[in-house]
Amino acid sequence: MQHRTVDELMTKKVVSVGPETPFKEIVKELAQNDVTAVPVVDAANRVVGVVSEGDLMCKSADQTDPFGRIPVPSLEAWERARAEGTRAEELMSAPAVCARPEWNVVEAARLMAVEGVKRLPVVDEADRLVGIVSRGDLLRVFLRDDRAIREEIVHDLLEHTLGLARSAVAADVTEGQVTLAGSVRDRSAIPVMVRLCRAVDGVVSVRQRIVQDEHAGDRTPRRRSP
Repeated sequence: MQHRTVDELMTKKVVSVGPETPFKEIVKELAQNDVTAVPVVDAANRVVGVVSEGDLMCKSADQTDPFGRIPVPSLEAWERARAEGTRAEELMSAPAVCARPEWNVVEAARLMAVEGVKRLPVVDEADRLVGIVSRGDLLRVFLRDDRAIREEIVHDLLEHTLGLARSAVAADVTEGQVTLAGSVRDRSAIPVMVRLCRAVDGVVSVRQRIVQDEHAGDRTPRRRSP
């Protein structure tokens, strides 16, 4: 049982800008490529920051409103610096929060949640840009086919990991929602089974209708040594 990796989900053709890229050129890159942020890279293609629409909006928010309907926001020092910036190096959020290609979706999702970002530039061992992964990319695991999810649960999890006979517990998967039904000898195995199922990529929820039965044939017979 393995989670999908960042390398499998990331966009590998990445739009980026240099530290000296002017404000309007950044806006143009965002619009032409239909993206909401771009990594800022140095001459060696190492990521030094990220410029997002949120960073650029500081300038719009700081503009004078001729009608005075909405008061000018009180900007902190760093927000004021961005509002007055004209180049990527003055506008970007730095240091950039980055991911590695070999990370799995759980690691990437947790880092996004902790750092409060919507995407992660992906870098190699030398911090060179190799891709970018967004929240939308990570959500693609939920497009996984129900049959593939069921096969992983039945074969990899129930049979191989937990050693259950195929007849002991049945797994039904509909729209990513898993229902487990059957019987096991050891009741303590039930929460473990549910927890492992929830960790399978593409699973939305897990319900169980498993009962304890001391006579259940829940173990796959072991082969005798010759």
